[in-house]
Amino acid sequence: MLSKDKNLRRKGSGRRSLTRINNRSGRYVRSRIQRETNDIAFDATLRAAAPYQLNRDKEGLAISIKDKDIREKVREKKIGNFIVFILDASGSMNANQRIKETKGAIVSLLLDAYQKRDEVAMVVFKGDAAEVVLPPTSSVELAYKLTEELPTGGKTPLADGLNKGLEVIKNARYKNPDIYPVVVLISDGRANVSIGSKKPIEEVREIASLVKKEEIKSIVIDVEKDNFITFGLAKEIADLMDAKYYKIDNLKAETIIDAVKESL
Repeated sequence: MLSKDKNLRRKGSGRRSLTRINNRSGRYVRSRIQRETNDIAFDATLRAAAPYQLNRDKEGLAISIKDKDIREKVREKKIGNFIVFILDASGSMNANQRIKETKGAIVSLLLDAYQKRDEVAMVVFKGDAAEVVLPPTSSVELAYKLTEELPTGGKTPLADGLNKGLEVIKNARYKNPDIYPVVVLISDGRANVSIGSKKPIEEVREIASLVKKEEIKSIVIDVEKDNFITFGLAKEIADLMDAKYYKIDNLKAETIIDAVKESL
């Protein structure tokens, strides 16, 4: 059950995010007062100068243009989404089922990306460390192959999982600054392994706050079972990440897909 919103709408396949850019490769959508580029919007500049022509010394020119008249183009272009799944494969819960459903969601999302602009990556954390099991890719075949057999069990190095997810995004942004990254954390939040000397949950809080600081869109899917004792740590992590939070009782690929598409 997806408890955040029972009426999540399925988005059209291959949906693209729009981003404002500061180069000349995008579509000219409007103008603004010049401040960053030399991509002059001549139409808007002429319109801005027109009301003042009667009172200006044109010095033999057809039209007099001042610095305050100059407008630059605001451009947009469609970019691919980059979805980084950070998956808890520790022994705290039914990890095999989580992996199966997350893999199904990854394959489905890639199949929807009909123009091959979308990419996914997957970080799995268990035992003493996290591992990037699926580097950034748009290949359905590669995604299926690399996630076919993933071991589970052991402790919960959640801080390392978040940290490696951020590293993946940092490297991807270096190669392509225009990507639209989305982090999808699937966990109960019960961290019990540290990267350094601090307590596990303290490290998690620090790294979760970095996700918000880096302005990375994020989703937290809480798979903690509602037993006699619940910790609610995934909700706390979601708040620190400024993430959309979903409490899912029975994780299915379809609910993961709906949560992701609602955020794109």
